[in-house]
Amino acid sequence: MTNLAAIKAEAARLRGIFEAAGATPVEPPILQPADTLLDLYGEDIRARAYVTSDALRGEQMLRPDFTVPVVQMHMEHGAEPACYTYSGEVFRRQEDDPDRASEYHQVGFELFDRNAPEVADARVFSELYKILRPLKLRAATGDIGLLTAAVSGLQTTDRRKSALMRHIWRPGRFRALVDRYSGRAPVPESRAALLQAEDLMACAAPLIGLRSKAEIEARIAALREDAAAPKLSNDDVALLDAVLSVRANSVTSLQQLRDIAVDLPSITPSIDKLSKRLDALSAAGIDVSALDFEASYGRTQMEYYDGFVFGFYAPDRPDLPPVASGGRYDALTRRLGEGREIPAVGGVIRPGLVLELGGAS
Repeated sequence: MTNLAAIKAEAARLRGIFEAAGATPVEPPILQPADTLLDLYGEDIRARAYVTSDALRGEQMLRPDFTVPVVQMHMEHGAEPACYTYSGEVFRRQEDDPDRASEYHQVGFELFDRNAPEVADARVFSELYKILRPLKLRAATGDIGLLTAAVSGLQTTDRRKSALMRHIWRPGRFRALVDRYSGRAPVPESRAALLQAEDLMACAAPLIGLRSKAEIEARIAALREDAAAPKLSNDDVALLDAVLSVRANSVTSLQQLRDIAVDLPSITPSIDKLSKRLDALSAAGIDVSALDFEASYGRTQMEYYDGFVFGFYAPDRPDLPPVASGGRYDALTRRLGEGREIPAVGGVIRPGLVLELGGAS
């Protein structure tokens, strides 16, 4: 294992590169208010964050990442456009794999800019690409916005589209919903029995939870409306599967997606953005014909990504997590901006992994 002093020195070197590229250094606190993270991710965040509390500040979490506090800082008093860098520790609970680190360093580069988002995507990606080039890593890219556009184009109810949108980052749950909406999987017997009852509230136990009778009745009505909705067609399922299955170099993937868009036009704007991004990457010196694109990439990462996503991996070390990763998170600025928003994209490098792989200097 690389010693901590060496990791800190490498982190300082990487941050210096980002500063030289025009980024302003920032240092978000290690302790973050838990309510903000809970509002963003729900109770699921507790499974991967360290939680503590005190009498004055309430529930706190050890910093699980830098992006959220950097966005909060920028939305409070940041200039436009703005570019930031940072380095420090993040903390992630590990319940399934004792060999994965629960505390490690990240060095990041975040860009807030309203002009030419595809050019901003290319700038962030190319800054990390140039640093990591000596390690000969495999770069994977994707686009969450393409997936949300595909869902929006399905011929089904808005309620079902919303449910699918919520679970894009949970592939298993997403597939279960597609199978149920298309009739390939039956409605669970317990739910089916409840929906057939004429007056559920008449035979219900006394109310003891936080939900009111009106809220429960509204939920029952929504479930009945969903059960009565037409099935998702086989054609729509096939088109969705075709999008999710796209995996090739970026140039080939772009053509495959254009072919799919003939029957699923809702993805055309996302394809146009992908084309502009590839042009910007080419202009930045990236060989896009050798750059992998996976439509499903990024679906198990942080849920704030809503556009371009990427990661860098050591091909000979499948046991390692991504050496670097990042993506676009426009919606996060909207959530934290209290009525204001700005397009934003960023990425992080793990200096400990850089050193473990032999260093990138």
